[in-house]
Amino acid sequence: MTQRILVVDDEADIREILVCNLEAAGYEVEEAVSAEEALDKLDNTYSLILLDVMLGGISGFRMADVLRKERKCNIPIIFLTAKDRENDLLTGFARGGDDYITKPFSLQEVLARVKAILRRSSSQDKADADTPADDIMTIGGLTIDKTRKVVVVNNEVLKLSPKEFGILITLCTHPGKVFSREEILDSVWHGEAFVLSRTIDVHITRIRKKLGALGNQISNRQGYGYCFEV
Repeated sequence: MTQRILVVDDEADIREILVCNLEAAGYEVEEAVSAEEALDKLDNTYSLILLDVMLGGISGFRMADVLRKERKCNIPIIFLTAKDRENDLLTGFARGGDDYITKPFSLQEVLARVKAILRRSSSQDKADADTPADDIMTIGGLTIDKTRKVVVVNNEVLKLSPKEFGILITLCTHPGKVFSREEILDSVWHGEAFVLSRTIDVHITRIRKKLGALGNQISNRQGYGYCFEV
């Protein structure tokens, strides 16, 4: 079945270039000049949305909020924007974006990213037992993008150190399971010498603080270790 893509951009030249090249690549493409128009026509038959951030009226980020929070829509989103600052990139992922392409872009890059996102989305939809774990993990208000090393709590991007990120991944991959300090050390520090088990306690304290109210879900089972409660 032909995959449908919705291009949302208020620049006619950009829309024309994207539509022509995506159709030439074999996709069925529709376009919208605003987020308002896109929201009116959007349904679950679309496979992907190419969404400009700096739209007149409702912004691309706000449209993503509506889709993810209000409509509970999981159609993949690739943001298109001239912005390339780190905070803008993180905001895009926090709003539920699956990828982010800055303008000016090459058409080869756009087509490659579209293909990659659609392939990943199709793989997730099949969800057979032999498929590796999803790159994006969601537990309540906590979202972890394992590939991009991004942690989001209630749409706020957290700044975790690599070790803190590793500990959180270890605990959240198996929620409810109690990990001993030694198991966490092996998983995150990979046998590094001269690392004390007390180091785990210090990192857990920092992670809890950064998670805010969700920090209480990391519990200490006295004499056994730590687990992420669901």
